[in-house]
Amino acid sequence: MKAEKLQQGMDKVNRAAATTATDMMQLQEHYQILAADVLARAARQGADSAAVSIHSGQGLTVTVRMGCVDTIEHENDKTLNLTVYIDTRKGSASSSDFSPAALDASIEAACTIARHASPDRYAGLADREQMARTTPELDLYHPWQCQPQQAVELCTQCEQAALDQDPRISNSEGAMLNTWSGVQVYGNSHGFLAGWPSSQHSLSCTVIARDEQGNMQREGWYSAATRHQALESAEAIGRQAGQRCRSRIGAHTLTTRQTPVLFEAPVAQGLFSDFISAISGRNQYLGTSFLLGQQGQKVFSEQLGIYEQPHLPRAQGSAPFDSDGVATRQQQLVADGVLQSYALSVYSARRLGLSPTGNGGGVHNLTISTGEDDLPALLQTMDTGLLVTELIGFGTNHITGDYSQGASGYWVTGGRIDHPVEGLTVAGNLRDVYQKILAVGRDVDRRGNILTGSVLVESMTVAGK
Repeated sequence: MKAEKLQQGMDKVNRAAATTATDMMQLQEHYQILAADVLARAARQGADSAAVSIHSGQGLTVTVRMGCVDTIEHENDKTLNLTVYIDTRKGSASSSDFSPAALDASIEAACTIARHASPDRYAGLADREQMARTTPELDLYHPWQCQPQQAVELCTQCEQAALDQDPRISNSEGAMLNTWSGVQVYGNSHGFLAGWPSSQHSLSCTVIARDEQGNMQREGWYSAATRHQALESAEAIGRQAGQRCRSRIGAHTLTTRQTPVLFEAPVAQGLFSDFISAISGRNQYLGTSFLLGQQGQKVFSEQLGIYEQPHLPRAQGSAPFDSDGVATRQQQLVADGVLQSYALSVYSARRLGLSPTGNGGGVHNLTISTGEDDLPALLQTMDTGLLVTELIGFGTNHITGDYSQGASGYWVTGGRIDHPVEGLTVAGNLRDVYQKILAVGRDVDRRGNILTGSVLVESMTVAGK
């Protein structure tokens, strides 16, 4: 009877995977049945314990460039990941084929790998009492049955709005619409079995301007949300992209100098992405962090606070539990500039002799405390310096903290934007940069997993000609 119920559920799953009208809650139920079955079969093949994660989703991506359809892509993916433990030895396998034969082969492969792997006393499931006991409703599932023709029309409107901002905007990298909805399920041998559906939608546009001397500038804008109704309009996104591109015309470089630097909110996120990498449990136990062993120490300027908000409704970084099944919770990572905690998975916590923090797989809605000033007010506070609106490349040494990235933006004089600049390198050491943060604006960018306003740094090296 159980096998028959499982097969009936999988028949529905397979049919659901072929339609955009999937009831994700029903799909989640069937995947939980499948996960429980795989765990039971892994135990019969000799696994002392096991964990299963299943991810499934459907999406549409449409790109329009210069008024013509460039790409239309439909996504329909599903993956099952299995990890088994045999006498502190770990084996993993995955499959996108959910047929009984394919799953049997994956279970056998994972167990075979575990029997031949080296012992690791830190390996294993989270302790039973650390598992999430509830799955809070986070309102993350808002599917958008957007048809290709509708997506093409929105992209066309978005791109045209950008091109209309200035006759010198004569080329485009295109406008792109992406919509996705899916479900994820996690279960393990403790009897834990839960999941949640979610959705993500975005619309973006990037255009290119050419001045009278033939110099080109590129800029864009995008909107992203779990609800498509929360996206900015196609015309608004296009106008913003076009206006940002127009304002870049005539950019030139600067001479090398020490100067205050104001990172616009979308690029300021990178400063805190480097911070999360530095406090991740893996980099701490490997000794590859410029903030090694700094828990309890002052690592930011004293007015700065950083915390996680994993249960924000409709936020893209929200999650009821992490990839280990450990409950997520609001927690302070930095208070008054002092590092309160590392970001720990179950494995990294054991390596460090600490408790997991619900950060298996990363942080959730990292939130930077903000002040009262908006971007214009921060420009006034800076008075004279560099406003960075774009960073180029990857320039952080996560062992030493040395930071050097290509940058463009605007030179500011007397609290007002004077002219656009490009061909610059912004450099410093993040241990010093973090201590020199003077203010964080209230212009918070909420389009991703790091929620921060613009960040004003007292002084950095800006290298130009």
